[in-house]
Amino acid sequence: MKERLIVSLDLNDLGKIKELVKGLNGLVEIYKVGSIPFIYFGKEIIEFLKQNQKKVMLDLKFHDIPNTVARACEGAVELGIDFLTLHASGGFSMLEEAVKTTLLSAQTKKLNRPKLLGVTVLTSIDEAYFKDLFGEIKRSVTEQVIFLAQLARSAGLDGVVASPREVEIIRKECGKDLLIVTPGIRPKPSQDDQARTMTPGQAIRAGADYIVVGRPIIKAEDPVTAAKEIIEEMGNGD
Repeated sequence: MKERLIVSLDLNDLGKIKELVKGLNGLVEIYKVGSIPFIYFGKEIIEFLKQNQKKVMLDLKFHDIPNTVARACEGAVELGIDFLTLHASGGFSMLEEAVKTTLLSAQTKKLNRPKLLGVTVLTSIDEAYFKDLFGEIKRSVTEQVIFLAQLARSAGLDGVVASPREVEIIRKECGKDLLIVTPGIRPKPSQDDQARTMTPGQAIRAGADYIVVGRPIIKAEDPVTAAKEIIEEMGNGD
């Protein structure tokens, strides 16, 4: 189960990040680098993780015109990224161009191709907030997630990022081959900014391929114990 746990490094202290990664060695193999650490540390954090034989999910959620996203994806290939996120709402042309560019760039430079993940609807958005954002639209949150997951699949992406609450319906509508990465994972009920959450075991049981956990581990008094407990929960399906 530890190979299916992704720890989010949403910190602006590189020393703490390095201490955390070294402390979790043997437990955690994949780390998510989002906008906070990437803005502060750039390529340095990617190089540190790679030097320590870790996989990297670069979570910058690209959303721009197709050419701009394609060039950014090309750079991600050169960085040796393992997973890369794009907003599926960027549209088919943007997603398809990202797929083509990463394939060509990886082949030309003889590098590994990152798996592309389409971000559906952020886990901080619930049904009420969704309506506030978009007004009277025809789709619910779940329907929008399915629409974007199908769009990502049709454009050739490897998988999607979605809340654990939508995993089962994505599996039903998009099949077994589409990777599903689920943030919004909480070992117990929380009062933070996540709205659509599940426990680690519930998410795995629902069919998630990977779960992303940040604050419950990186803010814990004992991150190692916290990670072990989450991995155990994943295995138990609790």
